[in-house]
Amino acid sequence: MKSLFGFLLGGALLSACSAPKTTDAVNVQALNQQFIGAWNTKNTVQLDSLLADDVQFLQGQAHYSGKAEVTDKWIRATQPTISNLKTNTMSTGTDAGMAYEAGTFSVDVLPEDPRQPRGTGEGNFLLLWKKAKNNSWKLSYAQLEDLPVQVRR
Repeated sequence: MKSLFGFLLGGALLSACSAPKTTDAVNVQALNQQFIGAWNTKNTVQLDSLLADDVQFLQGQAHYSGKAEVTDKWIRATQPTISNLKTNTMSTGTDAGMAYEAGTFSVDVLPEDPRQPRGTGEGNFLLLWKKAKNNSWKLSYAQLEDLPVQVRR
């Protein structure tokens, strides 16, 4: 009986020591608001600072890898034509080293030719953040699934 009690007590202590501490978790909504705020003010320097070096971006057939490619082909290429980013969160999760937020998004789509009509884009998003070695949080993965742009009348 004593050995069974000792075994159970030891197991409980071991599991308590290995349980993740939720106090280290990040506020993922605050991270995403930093990103959205930088996007809407067209602050590409801040957006670049939020990206992990090994960030991945996926949207339809487009897949960009690494900070330089994601910055050039997603952020800088679409900044002139995308504004008023808004998100509606459906799911979030955090632990000591990773955090995600997923839901729906909407944007205003500005034509390259000002004589063309504006549009509205919407779809689903997933943003995955990871804690860097210096304890800062960086965007590690972004996935957008969007519907065709609707012309605004």
